[in-house]
Amino acid sequence: MPEFRILGPLEATHSGQPLTPTPPKIRSVLALLLLRANRIVSVESLIEELWGPEPPRSAVTTVQTYIYHLRRLFAAGGLGTEDEPLITTRPAGYQIATGAGEVDAVVFEELLSRGRDALEDGSMPEAAELLRTALDLWTGPALADVPQGSLLQAHAVHLDELRISAMELRIRADLKLGRHHSLIAELRSLTHEHPLNEWFHGQLISALNRSGRRGEALQAYQDVRHVLSDELGVDPSPALQKLQRQVLSVGAG
Repeated sequence: MPEFRILGPLEATHSGQPLTPTPPKIRSVLALLLLRANRIVSVESLIEELWGPEPPRSAVTTVQTYIYHLRRLFAAGGLGTEDEPLITTRPAGYQIATGAGEVDAVVFEELLSRGRDALEDGSMPEAAELLRTALDLWTGPALADVPQGSLLQAHAVHLDELRISAMELRIRADLKLGRHHSLIAELRSLTHEHPLNEWFHGQLISALNRSGRRGEALQAYQDVRHVLSDELGVDPSPALQKLQRQVLSVGAG
């Protein structure tokens, strides 16, 4: 079964054989086809992605050449033939055919949806496991080594936002399961990576407080207060301020 990975560096393999193209623009073409797997990608979209608003006169011919090289690469690795290529020509564009489980981004979104449903149903262990499995598919930022025009950049931003959403949902599930102490190190890392994400800061403060580490919880609040003031010139949200008061109340009690 072929495997296509875009949740990190671009990779294409079949039966253990690497089939990832090397030329940057051909990698961009493959990435866009995979992000719209089993759907038609218009020639106009490919041209826009590769060259923006001022493509060369040879753009259509060059796109055809890139598709030809991808077909040859995949056929040599046992994916399709000259008569039945993996990438087919459709009216006004091209389409790559992929099956279930072959594109990591598709698998990720399916697991995310199932994990969200399990969380809403109150099935916390199942939700945590599904979401953890989804996040394990990531090996770096989406399309990490692929040149990105406007279309790929939009897709990458969307995927990265879904990744953060999956993290938040998985943390919610773990907190419901009482795993506050084991989450502290991860939450510290996440607040460092996403310093303006108040939700991550709030969960760190809560986890520290519930682990009996009130002093560290209060310091975590001061840390986010300074970050928000220095970077945005704003105070923490009412929800974070309420959380600080709760920590102080417990400490006073």
